[in-house]
Amino acid sequence: MKITKCDTYLCGNPWKNWLFTRLETDEGIHGVGEGTLNGFGKTVEAAVHELEPFYIGMDPFQIETITQRMWRDVYSEGGQIHGCAVSAVEIACWDIIGKALNKPVYELLGGRCHEQLRAYANGWYRGDRTPKAFGEAARKVVQRGYTALKFDPFGSNWRTMTPAEEDLSLEIVIAVREAVGWNADILIEGHNRFTVAAAVRFGERMAKYQPAWFEEPVPHQNIGAMAEVARHLNIPVACGESYSSKQQFAELLKFEAVHIVQPEPLFLGGLLAAKQVSGMADAHYAVTAPHSAQGPVCSMACAHLNAATPNFYIHETFDEFNYEEVPWESRIVSGAVEIEDGFVQIPERPGLGIDLNLEEIARHPYQAQNYLPLFKPGWERRSGS
Repeated sequence: MKITKCDTYLCGNPWKNWLFTRLETDEGIHGVGEGTLNGFGKTVEAAVHELEPFYIGMDPFQIETITQRMWRDVYSEGGQIHGCAVSAVEIACWDIIGKALNKPVYELLGGRCHEQLRAYANGWYRGDRTPKAFGEAARKVVQRGYTALKFDPFGSNWRTMTPAEEDLSLEIVIAVREAVGWNADILIEGHNRFTVAAAVRFGERMAKYQPAWFEEPVPHQNIGAMAEVARHLNIPVACGESYSSKQQFAELLKFEAVHIVQPEPLFLGGLLAAKQVSGMADAHYAVTAPHSAQGPVCSMACAHLNAATPNFYIHETFDEFNYEEVPWESRIVSGAVEIEDGFVQIPERPGLGIDLNLEEIARHPYQAQNYLPLFKPGWERRSGS
């Protein structure tokens, strides 16, 4: 079997243009992938096509060779952009292999380890940045059956907060905790915002409300700074969604300070690299909670990864809340991730078990303003810039 063609499709989701791929083969089997990256949809799309000489004509079963050619042989470090381009091809290859063998992808990654996957809700807080609004929205989330939910209470703050902003952020955490009770986990998103001192200060203040984790409280580039925050706090720190290489995870894990890792399959170059990171984490007694904040193909890819990962912790999901705000998004794929009472149901269809609705995607083209402006007031509404 040979890869003969790669088509790309940009879909104008209001808060992040989604990039999808469709690989065709000479045996008539096609596979779908994703390479979404906030703010760089067209850039990644161009990279996918620039890399065609390294995968067109290749056997899709040869994933190690294909990804090595796309990473090593260009002799360039393209970071997240490069990783997303590689993953857009790599994930589609897994889809092809699964269809050819009539097996779900998780059976090819080591086999199913879980009956279903505990999920946490994200993207549910799209109203005003007030304790009341967050509390009311959080209550509706747990009423759906979710036992965990994540949120960023920090508005557009960067590096430090004024006393008033710090107090408001804490009041939002308190409001959510009171709304969901103590039987649900609350996960605090930091979005790489703070200095070490500011992160430690706030982490200490919110510790009594028992967050399940404080995610990426400081910028990801300085791994030692992340470890320092983790060592100062008696609440877990989670990170890794911004990393674009296995080597970054190796450096993080050697500090023995962070034990919730969040590999983003798209940034790492696909499912195989994410699976390898999961094994590295397991060697350090860490658990995985892969980043899954892109489009529906990535969500399904993460479901297969998590199903085959013994040290899987929890699955991130936006889909249900995206569909409420933008109903057409539920129609751009068939076979999307299904969630029942806060748990992802593991599909049994061959390959990824998902496919693109090209006609619906064509109705919603790329828009330059479709990105998440995390340091602009009101970004929580996820309506673009």
